[in-house]
Amino acid sequence: MATTDTAEPTRRRHLSPLRWAFPIIVVTLLASLLGVMYLDYVVDPEKNLHNFPIALVNQDVGEDLTVGGQTKHVNFGDQVSEGLQKAVPADQIDLRVLGVNEASLEMQSAQVYGTIIIPSDFSKRLGILGVGSVVPGDISKPELILQTNPRTGAFATAVVQKFGEQALTQVNAQVGQQLTDQVKAQLAPPPGAPPTELTAATRLVLAQPLNITVNQFWPLPGGSGEGLTAFFYSLLLLLVGMVGAMIIHQLIDSALGFLPTEWGPWYVHYPRASISRLSTLLLKWSAVVVMSLTVSGALMGIAAALGMPIDKPLLLFIYGALVITTVGFTCTSVLAAVGTAGLIINLIIFIILGLPSSGGTIPIEATPKYFGWLAKFEPMHQVFLGTRSILYFYGDGQAGLTRGVWMSLLGLAIGILGGLFITRFYDRKGLDRKPSA
Repeated sequence: MATTDTAEPTRRRHLSPLRWAFPIIVVTLLASLLGVMYLDYVVDPEKNLHNFPIALVNQDVGEDLTVGGQTKHVNFGDQVSEGLQKAVPADQIDLRVLGVNEASLEMQSAQVYGTIIIPSDFSKRLGILGVGSVVPGDISKPELILQTNPRTGAFATAVVQKFGEQALTQVNAQVGQQLTDQVKAQLAPPPGAPPTELTAATRLVLAQPLNITVNQFWPLPGGSGEGLTAFFYSLLLLLVGMVGAMIIHQLIDSALGFLPTEWGPWYVHYPRASISRLSTLLLKWSAVVVMSLTVSGALMGIAAALGMPIDKPLLLFIYGALVITTVGFTCTSVLAAVGTAGLIINLIIFIILGLPSSGGTIPIEATPKYFGWLAKFEPMHQVFLGTRSILYFYGDGQAGLTRGVWMSLLGLAIGILGGLFITRFYDRKGLDRKPSA
């Protein structure tokens, strides 16, 4: 039978104005930090764009063209490539000149968000277009290909498409002007002869000589939420680890008599158990481990039932359990170290600072630069990279799984060592969990 506290307080206590205002001040400060982080994250991604990686592949082999009775080898692809590199704002776009195989590998491992491809017959088709504009016959426009990488997220895809629209439209106009001048030179009449005028249709064709083709490099399967399922699954893992650890901390402390238990009008405060801080923490950790396994399996079952594609179920289960365990161990260690204030610390680390720096909805390269610094160690970004790799890139280590696993193991080690050290220190100092005399 439970023993309850029935004794009345020896004297009435009233809150001082400062004690009454303290929680309001704390919440206001937390809300302000939350507002800065979340609104600064999303207000102006275009202004914040920096080092956004896009690949440029020039496969053009060139062509021998005869102009004015002279034959020379030209490579319009090189000219377009050089023009793009000069025109692209280097502080916003990281334009990487790569070979076709290297660019494909970068796309498959989420290292670049898109690729511009200049085909091998670019110069040949452009030369044919110039000749065909003044000679009867069927012709086709040369092509520039813009490949998006939808598995990196919908917002990243939108940035690539907008960049392609702006940059390639400018290239189209520049090539058109160059081609028009070339055709006019070919049609230049002998001295004293009347000039040859281009028809309106010819001028229109020459003004926009390129066909810009946009396609997806590796389309997402159905049920992927346009690339958002990885973010929300990561968020679930992190929230379960944090909230689950707090619930376990609260309920075990209540069962051991360190906190009162209150369910509606029912209030009970069990006798305080004779147990050390270290043993209490180990007890909570055991509950976190079991919780991580059951919840990771439950989340996978729910995802599968809702039609979310999971190509690597065992890998996702193990990684999910690792993430939940890491977050749970760290949260309980923080609570063991600082007590109730650990709730605020965990909230700041995992939610307020973590979500905006995750890169799950807006790429890190489209957020203020300090988010990139936070993303180097904030748990949510590491969790997202690993989850995205498993769900969209078949568990490719370079796509983020390797980093996600190692950072999770590092976080787990920090949580374990920190928790063991602080609880052992408190126990050795005789700092028992009991009211001060």
